[in-house]
Amino acid sequence: MKAFLRSDGVQAVLGWVLGTYLRLVLRTVRWRHENVACVEPVLADDAKGAIALFWHGRIPLCLATAPQWWRKRTKCLISPSADGEFIARALDMSGFPAIRASSAKKGDAAKARQAVAAIREATAWVKDGGALVVTPDGPRGPNEVIAAGSLQIARRSGQPVYLMGIAAAPAWRLQNTWDKVMFAAPFGRGAVVWEGPLHVPADADDAVITGLIADWSARLSAATRRAEAMVSGR
Repeated sequence: MKAFLRSDGVQAVLGWVLGTYLRLVLRTVRWRHENVACVEPVLADDAKGAIALFWHGRIPLCLATAPQWWRKRTKCLISPSADGEFIARALDMSGFPAIRASSAKKGDAAKARQAVAAIREATAWVKDGGALVVTPDGPRGPNEVIAAGSLQIARRSGQPVYLMGIAAAPAWRLQNTWDKVMFAAPFGRGAVVWEGPLHVPADADDAVITGLIADWSARLSAATRRAEAMVSGR
């Protein structure tokens, strides 16, 4: 079954289905944006790069931010896993090509080399003025905990980070998935809460990175809860 699901034909179909759904949600949900002005300086300047973070469980809602990121050269950092393959195909349908990267398991030298190469590619892309969109708790979790990779890209590139809390209602949550993925119903309400710019100091050591991971994870979760409150009327 795994081989079947990972076949090129099945991945193409899954990518088309998800890509079509993403565009349906963008076009039919009434989206509100809070504090979107914070990202305007990088959107208006082709020489400025940016890194944008949102939680993995909100991938089905992510094109809510497309009108902003369509204004820049934007790529997405996506796992080379089977799930990542059809997600990459879906996002490419809407003009967001992928850089394929994932954290390597301890002792897997080949995947470690691939991860390092992808981080270098992503860093060069952002340093050159491109935008990079990342789900920093993917592809394996833990849910709503930022992995270090996106902060390392920010540190090496010297470019700002923006947080995007996304929610919609009515929506369905898949409670049996590690990320509690959310699917929006068409013609509902949606919200994106923006925060930034945030920066990682060029001389940040492991202790500083660890502290920023805890702080930014809490901030991104708070932005996501704020977006949920906006669409629920609380």
